[in-house]
Amino acid sequence: MITKYQNLNLIEQITRLDGTKYYEIANIFMNGRAELAVIRGLLKEVRILQLNIAHSTAVDVYEKYINETYDFPEEDFTEWVEWQKPEGKISDAVKEILKANHIG
Repeated sequence: MITKYQNLNLIEQITRLDGTKYYEIANIFMNGRAELAVIRGLLKEVRILQLNIAHSTAVDVYEKYINETYDFPEEDFTEWVEWQKPEGKISDAVKEILKANHIG
């Protein structure tokens, strides 16, 4: 697993295999992993919606949570791990990021 702290700077829309979609605040590294997950049949589609999002307080909150909670996958991953957004501070930060970028 990648252990270096990851800065999040884009918003992508991910389509699960069942056709449902969700938004993720990520970076080019994770977008590449999502694209690889599509190739491997673990996801249906991924699209970048916004590049270079402003590094706001909300992004700081979510970025810290993601870096402390999840491992960033190596290239040989065999399952897609969807980042959970627990109710409260984290969910509110994601909603604020999406709203600030006119998404959702």
